[in-house]
Amino acid sequence: MATSRDESQVLVIGSAGVDIVGRPSAALLDQTSNPGQVRVSFGGVARNVAENLARLGTSVALITAVGDDPQGQALLDDARQAGINTDHVLVSHEQPTGAYMAILDPVGNLHLALDEMRVVRNITPEYLRSRLELFREASMVFVDANLSPRTLSTVIQLARRAQVPIAADPTSVALAPNLTPHLDQLWLITPNEAEAEALHPESVPHDPARATDAARQLVSRGVEIAIITMAEFGLVYATADRSGHVPAMQTEIADPTGASDALTAAVLFALLNSIPLDEAVRLGLSAAALTLRTHGTVRKDLSLELLYDQLV
Repeated sequence: MATSRDESQVLVIGSAGVDIVGRPSAALLDQTSNPGQVRVSFGGVARNVAENLARLGTSVALITAVGDDPQGQALLDDARQAGINTDHVLVSHEQPTGAYMAILDPVGNLHLALDEMRVVRNITPEYLRSRLELFREASMVFVDANLSPRTLSTVIQLARRAQVPIAADPTSVALAPNLTPHLDQLWLITPNEAEAEALHPESVPHDPARATDAARQLVSRGVEIAIITMAEFGLVYATADRSGHVPAMQTEIADPTGASDALTAAVLFALLNSIPLDEAVRLGLSAAALTLRTHGTVRKDLSLELLYDQLV
């Protein structure tokens, strides 16, 4: 996708918080403490996408909400150091900074997770309307589904009024249905298999052919580009005139947290820079593989050169 706003920034709206991720040394035992490794970093789908885009050299403005606490201040400081414009982040005096807690299995796959993102509900339709100029100046808007339904509707409305393409991440199975009323307004959507099933119940996990059909169904409902990520099976994608399956790259898994956000950001970066979709999704898988090998949510040395080196 080429854009006429080449010098403008991507507007990223949604969640940010602290990630706490534990990986056991052996098989998990219920109802007791398990020896393992625990790491803490900054996360949140929108924040992760914003940092990946910034590290790829894209100008990014982030709208999120954090608490008036040390974690929130540290998150904002870290985002600024990564090159993200945080001038429009809300600071709440009522709710704490959001948090995501994940327990992995011994090989690095997600076992279960909890998140607490109430603070994001401070992003109201009125707040977004007060930032209308950001929409008018954006080359693209990315949103995650942590926003309230009213606020999500306002994002869609303001972006469409400004004639800016909208990319969305369903975020979780529970939140994915929030995007259902807006599918015909989306330029791009990037669900995983479970989220795709929440959006299109006929899809079948671990079956690339059926997943491709599900991606085509999302396109038939108005999405321009549908990408369904399938973990070790890679991804499938569809547009009005093409579709395909790209296998995953074989890689060790240090931590899966943030891998899908890196994929989304790399695809967005590629498409905004007029890289063809077939190549863009491969760069996305490259970013995911690099992030899977990282003990953290974002690969700090991410660059376009590194993405191509991984492809080779």
